[in-house]
Amino acid sequence: MVSVRISMNRKHSKPYFCNMHLIDTHTHLYSEKFNEDRDERIQAAIDAGVKQFFMPNIDSSSIEGMKNLVQKFPDNCLAMMGLHPCSVGDNVEEELEIVERELKTNSYIAVGEIGIDLYWDRSFQKEQEMAFRKQIQWAKELSLPIDIHCREAFDEILAIMDDENDKNMKGVFHCFTGSLEQAKHILDYGDFKLGIGGVVTFKNSGLDKVVKEISLDDIVLETDAPYLAPTPFRGKRNESVYLLKVADKISDIFKVPIAEVAERTTKNALEIFQP
Repeated sequence: MVSVRISMNRKHSKPYFCNMHLIDTHTHLYSEKFNEDRDERIQAAIDAGVKQFFMPNIDSSSIEGMKNLVQKFPDNCLAMMGLHPCSVGDNVEEELEIVERELKTNSYIAVGEIGIDLYWDRSFQKEQEMAFRKQIQWAKELSLPIDIHCREAFDEILAIMDDENDKNMKGVFHCFTGSLEQAKHILDYGDFKLGIGGVVTFKNSGLDKVVKEISLDDIVLETDAPYLAPTPFRGKRNESVYLLKVADKISDIFKVPIAEVAERTTKNALEIFQP
C-alpha cells in the first residue's frame, strides 16, 4: 500500500504522492466556510490528485455560488441540482419549481442532494417525502442519477425507492453509514453505488466492517466537505484534499494499493454520473 502524507502546513500542503485521479463525488465547495481560501484549497486538492469535484445543491440560496465555481473551474467542478431535505419547509413548492426549471434549462450531472432527514425535525416529513419522490421522477425523466441524503430515515427512503425503482433509476447513496443488509438492499436496485467518506476512518463507526463485505466496485469516494472530516482531522473543517485519507483507509480495508482504489472508484463514479 502506498503511504499518503498530507501536510498540515497551509503554505506547503501538496502531498508527496499525487500521481492519481480521484473524484470527490460530494463536496460543498461553495460553502461560506471556504470564503477565505476557496481557490487555494481547490488547487491543493487538484495538486494532490483529486481532479474533479461533484457539487450537490442545497436550495435556491446555493445555486449562484455553485455556478460561479463551475464557471471558474470548468474542468474540475461539476454541479448537481436538487432540494436538500433540510431545506424543505413552507416554501417547498417554490423551491421545487426552481429546481425543476434549473434541471430543464441547464446542464447538471445529477439530481441532488435529495432525500429525507428526520434527525433534526419531523414536522415536514410528508413534504420531504413528496419532494424526494418528485425529484426521483424528474431524474428518471431526464436520465440523470440521484444523489441521496439519508439521516434517521432509512425505512422511509427505501420504501419510496422500492416504489419508484425501475430501469431508469440510478445514483449514489451519499454518506452511507448503514448496515450490511441496508447496503445490499440499495445495491440490489442495480445502477447504484455507496458514497463512502470520512466516517469510515472513525475508530468506532463500524462502517469499515460493512464496507469490507461489499465490493470495491460498489463504492465511490466523497468528503461532504466542509463536514465530516476524516481522522486525524475529525472536528475540523473538511476539505477535498482529505479524500486521500478516505482512499488510504479503503486501500487498507481491501488490501489493495491506493492507486487501484483511485482507479476503480473513479471508474465507478464516471459510470454513474457520466459527466
